[in-house]
Amino acid sequence: MSDFNKIVEKLISRREFITSSTFLGLNSFVFSSGALLSTACSETVGRDYVNFKPIASNTSDSISLAEGFNWNLLVSWGDPLWSSEKKFNEETRGSETTQRKSFGDNNDGMALFSKDGHNILAVNNEYTDLSTMFGNNSSNKPETKDDVFKAMAAHGISIIEIRLEKGKWVVVKDSKFNRRIFPDTLIDITGPARGHDLLITKSDPNGTSSLGTWNNCGNGRTPWGTYLTCEENFNGYFSSSDKNFQIPPEMKRYGIKAKDWGYKWATVDDRFDISKNPNEVNKAGYIVEIDPLKPHSKPRKLTALGRFKHENAELVISKNGEVVVYMGDDAKGEFLYRYVSNGKYSNGDRADLLENGKMYAARFNENNTGEWLELSTKTTGMSSQAEICVFTRQAASLVGATTMDRPEWVSSSPVTSEVCCCLTNNKNRGKKPNSGGDATPINGPNPRKGNNYGQIVRWIPDNQDHASNKFKWDLFVLVGNPKVHSDLRAGSKNINKENIFNSPDGLCFDSNGFLWIQTDGRYSNRGDYEGMGNNQMLLGNPQTGEIKRFMVGPRECEVTGITWSEDKRTLFVGIQHPGERGNSHFPGGRYSLPRSSVITIQKNDGSIIG
Repeated sequence: MSDFNKIVEKLISRREFITSSTFLGLNSFVFSSGALLSTACSETVGRDYVNFKPIASNTSDSISLAEGFNWNLLVSWGDPLWSSEKKFNEETRGSETTQRKSFGDNNDGMALFSKDGHNILAVNNEYTDLSTMFGNNSSNKPETKDDVFKAMAAHGISIIEIRLEKGKWVVVKDSKFNRRIFPDTLIDITGPARGHDLLITKSDPNGTSSLGTWNNCGNGRTPWGTYLTCEENFNGYFSSSDKNFQIPPEMKRYGIKAKDWGYKWATVDDRFDISKNPNEVNKAGYIVEIDPLKPHSKPRKLTALGRFKHENAELVISKNGEVVVYMGDDAKGEFLYRYVSNGKYSNGDRADLLENGKMYAARFNENNTGEWLELSTKTTGMSSQAEICVFTRQAASLVGATTMDRPEWVSSSPVTSEVCCCLTNNKNRGKKPNSGGDATPINGPNPRKGNNYGQIVRWIPDNQDHASNKFKWDLFVLVGNPKVHSDLRAGSKNINKENIFNSPDGLCFDSNGFLWIQTDGRYSNRGDYEGMGNNQMLLGNPQTGEIKRFMVGPRECEVTGITWSEDKRTLFVGIQHPGERGNSHFPGGRYSLPRSSVITIQKNDGSIIG
């Protein structure tokens, strides 16, 4: 065994990390009373670990839950949000008109907000499965302008009021809070890049507004009650009508190509034609702030938080009151980021806390230490902070941040200052550079060549202060398959034949400091993935390292998106793209069209979950 592999074995054994109360800060509370403890989860702490007998993996076409729990369907793609619209038509699969008044497709990140007895659920609608939406076309693709507009209308965000009726959650049709946000909704641009030449376009000569948001993946929330939705694979919607158009390096860095991913948006809107409107791409790839409790409010694109393939946004408050936002860039060999506000949060006053601050990219050292490298004109040599906010990937490359195995959801513990991030997989690790030419060598948090399975990295900021520029790190889990492998591909010691999974993606600490893990991986159940079954949701104990399977989703789905009711008696979970390869009928059953959905999970005895 090489010296480096010995180091890795030491890391994933976790003995030093678990037993070091000084490092973990276990059994101590990081924040003072009244401070924001966790954004994606709850502010309540001190309850017991959710007790259940883990379930086996499987390939059934339904929801499998641990004994003592039950689930119900809340809402699915195409369900009307207003009573003026008819029930979803599986034969026609809707139109642009019906889709604009219905729940969007492929739901992902979500959060529940409560006000004066109203429960408002904000849900991302990431993208559309063309073969499902247009399975009634001979090509299984959009063929008319109405087809294209219908798919566009299925993107964005669905904001819906929900309520309990006889113990079951239902959508409140015609609620004043119900709202859809689309790829053509008017959005304000804020932060350093507002008004910059890079954002000036034909439709916006001032560079101060943007039409729409799309490919919204993970999410976050603020202590002042707003929703953060994160634009991820925005590049797949742009194309060029000019075959001779030379794609500049800054576009290539973000995956822009002459052809889109089959959406054909440029055929109905010139904004998506890079040969006609090259600056339009610079208006996508941000975090957007929405107030779900004010249905007439205008969303805001937050350029201060950088431009890249945002997965989610985990917001915490530092010891001195600064707003800190952790963010992952979900692409092979890309970076992990942090934003620290210049101002301080106090008494619900947000001021410009997400408009003025400093951006950082993470460097992970081999000795289990790390540092946040500031992205400034001085450190990068770039001309302005606006340029850094538009070309954030290039800035992180210039300061020498650590290339990571696709950083996805980040979550912070409400009990300790511990932060975790899913590194979902990276087949190019140790083989190919990232899209900017940065090397992707085998290194501390990314210890495997051609990483098929993924891992979860965690860190503790120095002095348990999220504004600190130094941290210590380890791997909470190195995912693998001990059924098939006996080397590093078998995984860390907290992976066994009963809890195997791959590609951790969604992540959230609950109110008690336990870690819910959602997967978006291979479900072939063969070869390297033997015994893993469908994608699933598991629960991890950061103190002991135990991981046990709580739920298995239907065939060919991704399990993504998680939030709780205010009383913690209901867990909301997203089921995205069931049957993406044509082999599911969830949620309607045999012969039904597969539809992305949000489900609710409750204990049979009605007690608290997380």
